[in-house]
This record gives sequence, structure tokens and C-alpha cells, in this order.
Amino acid sequence: MFRPSNRKLWSYFYRTSSKTFAQVLSIPLIYSFSLQISQSISFLQPTKTQVQASNILPKMMSTTGSTSHSSVSTMACNNPQETMPIKKSRGIEKIVTAKKQREGGGFVVRRPIGGQEVSYASPFLMLDHLGPVEYAPGEAVGAPDHPHRGFETVTYVLEGGFHHKDSKGNEGNLNSGWCQWMTAGSGVIHSEMPTDELLEKGGRMEGFQLWVNLPAKDKMIPPRYQDTPPENIPVVTSEDNKVTVKVIAGKSMNTTSPIETRTPMYFLDIRLQPGASFAQPVPESFNGFAYMYRGNARFGVDKTLVKEGQALIMSEGNTLDISINSDDEEGRLLLIAGVPIDEPIARYGPFVMNTEAEIRKCFQDFQDGTFGEIEGAEERRQKTDQAVRAQKGSGTWQQGNKEL
Repeated sequence: MFRPSNRKLWSYFYRTSSKTFAQVLSIPLIYSFSLQISQSISFLQPTKTQVQASNILPKMMSTTGSTSHSSVSTMACNNPQETMPIKKSRGIEKIVTAKKQREGGGFVVRRPIGGQEVSYASPFLMLDHLGPVEYAPGEAVGAPDHPHRGFETVTYVLEGGFHHKDSKGNEGNLNSGWCQWMTAGSGVIHSEMPTDELLEKGGRMEGFQLWVNLPAKDKMIPPRYQDTPPENIPVVTSEDNKVTVKVIAGKSMNTTSPIETRTPMYFLDIRLQPGASFAQPVPESFNGFAYMYRGNARFGVDKTLVKEGQALIMSEGNTLDISINSDDEEGRLLLIAGVPIDEPIARYGPFVMNTEAEIRKCFQDFQDGTFGEIEGAEERRQKTDQAVRAQKGSGTWQQGNKEL
């Protein structure tokens, strides 16, 4: 059994302090939650043909299947222009304004995907945008020890830094420009805390975390990490120097990312100068969205305006057209798209599986110590509590509450 301090960390991170583990293990409506997800994402499918994934989750995802690990790199690296000779501009199914909320140890995020309006955009479970926020010395907060199973987390740091540590013995800093692609698979406990430098000296913090679902055959594979420094993430610029793309996953302008993905997908950080126009191929079999995190841009043949803090859900097509007026400011966005997973989904907190029984097994394995633990858990919790008290003392916490 886990010690009380570990149980406290669990409730601390996921805001379930009013529930005991016994109550959590007796939750009867996990599939009802999944059913709501399936209904809310029916508009996200790029193909006209849909199938009934199960009697419980009708028309959940498109008919495009997942691929094996050995075939992922080839599929993800194929040039979309080779298989899509006739351009068809992607339409706009929906525009979502990301709501702000507190997560982890108390940091404020915008969540365009994974919230009430768009619960799930297969294969993407969630996108959080942390910051930008200026921390005074002693105020930076992170996410103390918590578990994951059944999916992948992608952490992309724009500024600042996280110190990562987990129950498998992995540890290190993710500084500005780094990307960590963590395949949680069968399960891991990890912490994502501010670096010592950021906590001691303060500074600016901004980054993203994307959750990517795994197909059933991969949910219990061993955990894996791909920590990639900025010098190993390719950046490509258009001929007119008005468009710059950081290729975190997939391919853009004939430049391919070295990061391997379990599911063919794109993760692009796109910067557009005033007057820029850009057409990014996106395979028609992919689900996708674009999230504006700086400035505004126009999308599609109708040049629909998408503002900072909004996400655009793509409809049918094979190319996303993006432009910025010559009198507008620079725009920055994430373009994220991938092959949807045609399977039932059951999810609760940090666990994403296919059945209610599997979710119950996640909690049982976590409670009996199967996930392991990390030395120093109490110290990390105390550091987080101290940072929160420092924010409340300076008024930073109260200012953050006004934004929620």
C-alpha cells in the first residue's frame, strides 16, 4: 500500500482530495464519460466514412487504423504532396476559445483540446498551454509526482525549464526549445518541477503539453523517452523568409523531424511574418487542429480569422492554408494532426485505456506500488507548497485567479 504522503500527492495533483482510493475504484460511470466524448467529437472526423467502434461508442472515430511501431517512421515521413496531387483546402469545422484553469501544483494553463467544448480530437486527448508567466524568485510551480498509463505526453518548452524525474530512473532538465516525447505505455510515475535556476532566480516560463492516445496494442508497452534538444529539431524557412516552421514531428517544406511517433502525425510550430501566406499539406486521413498562441491569422479559402488563444478544428481537405495581413503583427501557432484511432476509449485522470475494467486495474496497480515511486516525493510537494505560499504573499496567485 502507498504511504499517506503518496496518497496526498495524488489528491494534490488531480484535485480529488474529497475522494478516497476506495471511492475512486468504485466509480461506475467511466464509460458514460467516454460516451460523452464520442458524441462531442463526431464533427472532428475528416473522412465521410465512419464505423461503429462498439455498441457503447457509436461513430467514435474515422475508419483509418493505427500502424505498428516499425511502420510509423516510414508513414510519418512520407511527403504528403506525393500522395495528394490535387490540392483541397481544409475547411473550418469549429473555432474554440481556450479556457484558463489551474493544473499541477497551481500553474495556469489554457486548454483548447481536452476541455468541455472539445473533449477529444482523436488521437489527441489534450493540449495545455502554460504561460507565458513571469515568476519572481521562489514562485515557480510544477507538477509533483503523479502517474500515467496508456498514452503519450509531449512536453515542448518555449522559455524557462522543467526538471523531469521518474520511477524508472530517468532524470534531466528540459530547457528552452527542448521537446520531450514520453511514451507512458504500461505506466510510470514522474514529476515535472521547475528547474533549480527558475525556482531560485525567477524568470519567464512558457510551454505546451500534448497528450496523444495509444492504440490498445501499445497501451502496455514499456515506457520510452525521446528528449530532444533544440539543435536537433529541424527549422525550415520559406523562400521569401516570411514563414518559419519548427518540425517537432512529421514533415514540412521537405524537412523531416527525427522524433519517432507511434501514430503518423504532425506537430509543427509555425511563425508567420506580416504579409505571409503558407499552405501546409495535411493528409486527408488525419484529424487536426491549429492553435494560435501568439497574434492572429486567417485560415482557409475564406480567410477566417482565428485570434490568439483560439483553436481551429479542421474539416475535410488535404491542405491547411494560413495567411497574415501585411498590416498585422507576427503570428505563431501550433499545427497538430494525426491518424485517428478507431477504438473505444475509457479515461479517468492520468489513465487512458479501452475499458472500465482496465481503468480500475490502473488504480489498483498504482495503489499497490506497481508503478514504483520516486525518492524525494515529500520534498517536491513541500517546494510546491512553498511556491504557492510565495505567490499568495506577493499577490501573483490572486492575479492569476482573476484570469480564470
